[in-house]
Amino acid sequence: MPEAALPFFDAIGNRRVIAFYGKMGAGKTTFISALCNLLQVEDAVASPTFAIVNEYQAASDLHVDDQTERLAAFAGKPIFHFDFYRIRCLDEAKDIGIDDYFYSGNLCLIEWPELIEPLLPDDTVTVHLTEESDGTRTLTIDAQ
Repeated sequence: MPEAALPFFDAIGNRRVIAFYGKMGAGKTTFISALCNLLQVEDAVASPTFAIVNEYQAASDLHVDDQTERLAAFAGKPIFHFDFYRIRCLDEAKDIGIDDYFYSGNLCLIEWPELIEPLLPDDTVTVHLTEESDGTRTLTIDAQ
């Protein structure tokens, strides 16, 4: 999935809230880890299943060239990684101040977004990850 990370940033444009849909084991966390690796996040990237949100930091001295110019917009900025798998109601998401995250202008990467869909901004990018019968993954981005 690392080879899909750079084209992903071209596909999302200026949108910052990304909703990852896929069954358990489809590769949501793995792809998010590849995105964070491209942004040179130093912390270990893991699904925040119990914490609901993890915060990472993109490198401030991101090595950008003409192929990765899109990444410069993320340099030195926080990245928020959400996992709503264990959320029981929308109020739990509201209690952590979800709007503050979603409208911060920072990258928000969301696993299990179907559990909070009414709270997602209108311009949320939808990503579907599917595990194929041969073990490969298919990534579909709807960034209209």
